[in-house]
Amino acid sequence: MMSITMPSAILPTPSLLQAITAVAAHGTSTDLLASLQAGFDNSGALVQWLGAELSLPVVSMADLTRWTARFDLLSFVDSSRMRCALAQSGEDQLQLIITDPFDTDRMAWAQTVIGPHAVALVSSETLEAWLSHCELHMSALGTMAVMASSARSKDAGQGEDLSLLQIGADESPTVRFVNSTLFDALRTGASDVHLECDPHGLSVKFRVDGVLSLQRHMDSMELATQAISRIKVMAQLDIAERRVPQDGRLQINFEGRSIDIRVSIMPSIHGEDAVLRVLDRQHLAQSLEGLTLAKLGFNPEAIAALRRWSHKSHGMMLVTGPTGSGKTTTLYAAIAETHNPRDKIITIEDPVEYQLPGVLQIPVNERKGLTFARGLRSILRHDPDKILVGEIRDSETAKIAIQSALTGHLVFTTVHANNVFDVVGRFTQFDIDAYTFASAINGIVAQRLVRKVCPHCAVAATDPVDWPTPQDRSQLSVDRADERWLKAQGCEHCRGSGYSGRFALGEVLEMTPAMKGLIAARAPLDQLQAQAQTVGWTALRALALNAAAQGLTTLEEVNRVAS
Repeated sequence: MMSITMPSAILPTPSLLQAITAVAAHGTSTDLLASLQAGFDNSGALVQWLGAELSLPVVSMADLTRWTARFDLLSFVDSSRMRCALAQSGEDQLQLIITDPFDTDRMAWAQTVIGPHAVALVSSETLEAWLSHCELHMSALGTMAVMASSARSKDAGQGEDLSLLQIGADESPTVRFVNSTLFDALRTGASDVHLECDPHGLSVKFRVDGVLSLQRHMDSMELATQAISRIKVMAQLDIAERRVPQDGRLQINFEGRSIDIRVSIMPSIHGEDAVLRVLDRQHLAQSLEGLTLAKLGFNPEAIAALRRWSHKSHGMMLVTGPTGSGKTTTLYAAIAETHNPRDKIITIEDPVEYQLPGVLQIPVNERKGLTFARGLRSILRHDPDKILVGEIRDSETAKIAIQSALTGHLVFTTVHANNVFDVVGRFTQFDIDAYTFASAINGIVAQRLVRKVCPHCAVAATDPVDWPTPQDRSQLSVDRADERWLKAQGCEHCRGSGYSGRFALGEVLEMTPAMKGLIAARAPLDQLQAQAQTVGWTALRALALNAAAQGLTTLEEVNRVAS
């Protein structure tokens, strides 16, 4: 029978004393704790009393956040399942954190796994909160090797549930590897995951904020082959076909939301490579809620121009830039700011990345014959006021879009070009007459996404290589006394990259009558630029240099995005 002494501040009822006596003699440790809890206001008070009675240290959430979790010795999966954990409070001080000091079976199991260790008490709520905190910051790729195996994964082809518990519980090393890669990619906010085969194994790379970085290299050709096959199974592709490219999609469940992933498999000399594009529509919808052009980071001049074009009754607003530069998001923001119930707005996109309320959105499906051109022709018969074309890729789409802009519709669209003046050449390649093009266009924006320097670790640039050249300085409009050139360092807040978040820069070309006349007359580039400067055009590099001079980014980042 277990002897229990109640603290003098507690006056238990006779029924509670009887319950303690009975449970201590015949019941389980859980029953005993439940009975004891009835005499205390909360579990924290009970744990404090038990610690004093049993001469055990009691740890708080503040203690645990300062300590180091040792999931390499007692895995996260086992810690969550058995409601105990191993933490290091000092250089060599390991503590077995428990919630139930009367559960001798659980403590015997822990000592079998990790050996004898000092024991400390914690409340159930504190342990649960701490484990959740650890899961939020853990890397699945870094911990999967030490996680216990206890259950099979879900059938291939269905949405995978991604969590550290699920990953650690899977028996297959290949499935754990693939799921761990996806888990870490979503945790870090990666837009793309690259799995690249080489003569020695498989490299895992994430694209975060537009920059590709190596995460891990697996020295196993067998794992490389099996990982690509696993991804094919999840995307319902042909695992026997290794000679031609394959495209597919898969779906996973992460933190209570469904996430789509586009899969591209490409044969290489060392096997096959895979690129996975993350399409987290729910997260995107939340991040774009209340989206405005100002929130994207454009300067006031660009915002004013975009709003003017968005309020016109007809014509075309063009956004250009490389893949991943935020072109579609800019169009979404322009539509969201000007949308009213009196307008019929229809979009055709590949894919539909964000659901706009009150807008008819059509996804391209080339396998079924629904291309941009065919969809756009059908849209014109649906009586729209405004049309968003996700991208102009071919001559047929370009001609229909231009014709739409000339027949009373306001068209929002994107095209790939390096700057605003190169757009003219792109439409010439699409067999669009220069006069027709100039008549249809309201304005063009060439945009880039620039990484913000991390405010936690950025330092003043002292090396001349991080300062502007005389040629660059001639493009600055920031006063010399106000210049603040910074250098990226890297810290835990920015995951060592030196940058945190991105903002948009937009090179704006207003299509004034004079500019339209020059384009229609096929004037040379220097004349176009001279005329553009009279209405406020600023080159993209000059915009980026001014942002760096204000301490928003670095010269290194400027050279990367606007060289």
